[in-house]
Amino acid sequence: MILLSSFLHLRPRRCGPLAGLGRGIGPAAGSRRALRVLVDMDGVLADFEGGFLKKFRARYPDKPYIALEDRRGFWVSEQYGRLGPELSEKAISIWESKNFFIELDPLPGAVEAVKEMANLADTDVFICTSPIKKYRYCPYEKYAWVEKHFGPEFLEQIVLTRDKTVVSADLLIDDRPDITGAELNPSWEHVLFTACHNKHLQLKPPSRRLQSWTDDWKAILDSKRLPPGQAA
Repeated sequence: MILLSSFLHLRPRRCGPLAGLGRGIGPAAGSRRALRVLVDMDGVLADFEGGFLKKFRARYPDKPYIALEDRRGFWVSEQYGRLGPELSEKAISIWESKNFFIELDPLPGAVEAVKEMANLADTDVFICTSPIKKYRYCPYEKYAWVEKHFGPEFLEQIVLTRDKTVVSADLLIDDRPDITGAELNPSWEHVLFTACHNKHLQLKPPSRRLQSWTDDWKAILDSKRLPPGQAA
């Protein structure tokens, strides 16, 4: 387990089960340091929006809901609150409930792409995810979800933090458009992962999108790599 309070400058592990990730763990000797990639979980690996809508409609069948194509804005509870003041709390109750996170389906191609990414040479991959404040179920279920879909070796690659700006990396792939925190100038480039709530946003250059896991994510990683021998 990687705890943010332990250290912010993440280090690859070279022993134990992560040795099975092989080429993707640690820099090649005598060349360049490894590219460090942070991958968000909800909305990037796990289908948060689809899972939420399914459970909301099942629990509150007589209440209005927002179809995925009509979702706007990162905060689900805010948009539901505009439908009716009581709907915001009802929306929040869905993801605060037991088994919400563990039962989320992976987004198409997500597991395969990140496993492939983790096996690339000179590449360190971490799943960087923000737990909700009502923590009774969420942190445990996030770990269980990763173990279920990626295997126990990936448990070493989880970073739980409410503030991603203080985590050192080259890239952050995340569906939230505005990521702010204590660090005004994070070390990473934020690549916006397209989701139903952000697809309408027009990004200003040089901001970039990853449309889905069938998009050319390797080209984005390669664009951040330094030539051999060049200092970071």
